[in-house]
Amino acid sequence: MENHKPSKDLFVPVERTDNDSEKINRPSLSFWQDSFIRLRKNVGAMIGLFVLIALGVMAIFGPYMNSYGEFEQDLSRAKMPPKVEGLGWLGMDGTLSSVQTADTLEKAEQKAYMRFNNQEEFITLQTLNDGSNGQPAEVEAEYDVYAAKGMEDQSFWFGTDGLGRDLWTRTWMGTRISLYIALLAATIDMIIGVAYGGISAYYGGRVDNYMQRIIEILVGIPNLVIVILMILILEPGILSITIALTITGWISMARIVRGQVLKLKNQEFVLASRTLGSKDNRILRKHLVPNVLGLIIINTMFTIPAAIFFEAFLSFIGLGLPTPIASLGTLIDDGFKSLQIYPHILLFPAIVISLIMIAFNVLADGLRDAFDPKMRE
Repeated sequence: MENHKPSKDLFVPVERTDNDSEKINRPSLSFWQDSFIRLRKNVGAMIGLFVLIALGVMAIFGPYMNSYGEFEQDLSRAKMPPKVEGLGWLGMDGTLSSVQTADTLEKAEQKAYMRFNNQEEFITLQTLNDGSNGQPAEVEAEYDVYAAKGMEDQSFWFGTDGLGRDLWTRTWMGTRISLYIALLAATIDMIIGVAYGGISAYYGGRVDNYMQRIIEILVGIPNLVIVILMILILEPGILSITIALTITGWISMARIVRGQVLKLKNQEFVLASRTLGSKDNRILRKHLVPNVLGLIIINTMFTIPAAIFFEAFLSFIGLGLPTPIASLGTLIDDGFKSLQIYPHILLFPAIVISLIMIAFNVLADGLRDAFDPKMRE
């Protein structure tokens, strides 16, 4: 068997320069660029972000998409069901339905007609069970509300409430209130909470002692008590909620920032900056707070849903915005009173506030993973 040796001509030296060994093949990424790339790969977080953007756009432009005002009342169109052309298959066809049972088929039909004021020409009956099998007779009645009121040429996309006000307009106006609360909570956390916690931890000693005692006093006062006091001093409304959030809404952020700054303030980079003559204000702004910024953003994103729910809860129990101003909490309260007969009054505000809460929580989870170096692939 012949032994084939490779020719020396096959081996060609690679041309290299002295700089090749120092060449970086991948582009250099900052912490924020790397975090944003990982955030974009998180499908859930991006869906949550797009949902929030869509809800924000609708809160701005939604009330102007039809000709009905927020406070425009007309009892002749009270509690109209939702109607959207082309979406009848979703149940938004302008009809109300009800299932009635009785001992006989005739009695079930009578109950169905009575349910919709005996307007037989606008009621369509469908027999579900004629009672011949020994079971109670069951009839489903479908009532064309728009035809009965002579409003075939009108469409209320989310229906109307008990006073005939358009729910589409009021739902998006209420969304504005919830997004305002979200922006307020984020601003309070970013300004008051970060500054208070950073100053308390950085200066330490007696300053930290006094500032933490103030926080302990504020923690002992429930938010609901503060809101009730604000309502007694002022009037029920957005101002009372704003002041209540301003008084106590930043405490958790201040504690988190304090803990992180205590951990960082004795690090070498802070000592180097102080040695070079940097003032305390600059050290806090340029060195300590940026190193805690990821945690600040994450905590803020988790604070926002709690603040939105707090406003909705207050409005639901009657301590929030006064009538006729719409918020998602007041709309849900109105819908709850007639849930069994007119569920659409509760349905749409509940869907919107649920989307806001879920989107903020999912986005917060994505930001937490993006800012955590341990989650890097």
